[in-house]
Amino acid sequence: MDKRNSQDAYGHEMLDYFNGAGGYEITERDDGYMTAGFDAPKVYFSDYRQWTVNERKAIRYARGKVLDIGCGAGRMMLYLKKKGHYVMGIDSSPRAVKLCRKRGLKNVRELSITQVSAGLGIFDTILMFGGNFGLMGNPQRAGRILQKFYKMTSAGGLIIAVSCDPYRILTKETREYQKRNRAMGKMSGCMRYRIRYRRYISLWYEWLMVSRREMQTLLKGTGWAIRRYFHSSRTPAYIVVIEKE
Repeated sequence: MDKRNSQDAYGHEMLDYFNGAGGYEITERDDGYMTAGFDAPKVYFSDYRQWTVNERKAIRYARGKVLDIGCGAGRMMLYLKKKGHYVMGIDSSPRAVKLCRKRGLKNVRELSITQVSAGLGIFDTILMFGGNFGLMGNPQRAGRILQKFYKMTSAGGLIIAVSCDPYRILTKETREYQKRNRAMGKMSGCMRYRIRYRRYISLWYEWLMVSRREMQTLLKGTGWAIRRYFHSSRTPAYIVVIEKE
């Protein structure tokens, strides 16, 4: 098995689910802590009626040309395409791209978030659903990416992003991990993960979770500011609509 195939655990789990062969997701943090998401593939294929209330509220702000970062199985793209939007999706998983094309979404490219640029076009809305603000990785990279986003969006450009407040994750292991991060001079929500599925194991990747206050700090000096904030008392996940200042 070639490395590119063996490392696409995320893509394999989604393709198996799509083909009726099951699918699950094991997330492994670099301290050895693991979580099993047996509903993960199902969520990636959910339609509008199955989305959370806050997802349905936030997607109403999408306008014009849309870039979906980390598009996965294409659930957001399918919805917005039906609404008449021009939508482009990017994902670093080759099988996610293949899957989107199987679902009739042709405007999809195999790219990571660090590869985006104005060369893709000028967009009115950038989507980062599924917790994909985490793809920022770390504060320094977040600053660079936000500046790229500013250059590749229209005058009224928006970012609609989902993040997770790390201080509302209350497991003992995660509190210890966050404490270790702070001792190393990192933000509490800087995580390092990889995905496992059957015999497939992804590369390690950085993931950044921030509180609302920390996000506001990250946005300072980038030309972006939070316009709307959607949250729930039941989950640490929240959604922000970010606009150009």
